[in-house]
Amino acid sequence: MPLPVLGAVVVSVLLSALAQIALKAGMSRPDVAQALAAGAAGPIALAVGTQPLVLAGLGLYGLGMLVWLFVLSRIDVSLAYPFVSLGIVVTMGLGYLVFGEAITLARSLGAVLIIGGILVLATS
Repeated sequence: MPLPVLGAVVVSVLLSALAQIALKAGMSRPDVAQALAAGAAGPIALAVGTQPLVLAGLGLYGLGMLVWLFVLSRIDVSLAYPFVSLGIVVTMGLGYLVFGEAITLARSLGAVLIIGGILVLATS
């Protein structure tokens, strides 16, 4: 895989992982939690739709998608798409760093398997 394309894959994966973290942080805000607890669609939509971290997460996804379109224009989708699974590993690490989420033995083993699979695909 050409280096610029590999770099774009990494950027796209990082943007998607950061989007997940922003979305989680936004959806954990007290105003969103209150609206969700109340259960009315209008206040939920307003709380979620005006939450800056949710909007930032959506923006990061959009930017990641644009980078991904570049990737797809350069390499086979059958090679590119498995790299998306690296987002699982990155998001798990960010969840640990930002939210203090547990990284269990099973999750660690899963991450190792994902990375191993990506290495196999990248060298094919």
